Amino acid sequence: MKTYGFNSMDEARSMFAKLGAPPRLVRHILLVGEVADLLVSSLTKLGVAVDAHFVRIGVVFHDAGKIEHPSELAGPGREHEPAGEALVLSAGIDAAVARCCMSHARWAEMETSFEELVVALADTLWKGKRNEELEKRVVEGAAARVGRPFWDLFVPLDTQFEEIAGGGSGRLARSVEG
Repeated sequence: MKTYGFNSMDEARSMFAKLGAPPRLVRHILLVGEVADLLVSSLTKLGVAVDAHFVRIGVVFHDAGKIEHPSELAGPGREHEPAGEALVLSAGIDAAVARCCMSHARWAEMETSFEELVVALADTLWKGKRNEELEKRVVEGAAARVGRPFWDLFVPLDTQFEEIAGGGSGRLARSVEG
């Protein structure tokens, strides 16, 4: 298994904290990580090969740019995306992981791996939001990986996406606790 420079999630989260992540951003990556774990579990149960370690590490660093653009923690903005990629790369973190800073938000505008799409989907579903095009791309990628028709995986995955999104209000409430 490739480690992307981190043998554990604790190591990755420790590095994220060393980069200067404020508590609210740390809570965010933990909540998105919960969703990523649910997605990875669902995909694995369906026999879909997914690099779970990459997904989890990608989630940790996907919003690193908000360290430098804290106004984007509570408001809109895209400056954190390239800033995050630069910050993560300057810290010596694997370039594939650093791409998640861009691909989590710009997945429709760039070539992305299946795992990057899963990171983007976790970052969407955590707050209860659904994105039909992103979900379709994840289902297509999953179907391609197992060599099965799209519709064989659509129903179980769509059901899981809806269940995860249904917990969004609770995760949002936990994101501002403290």
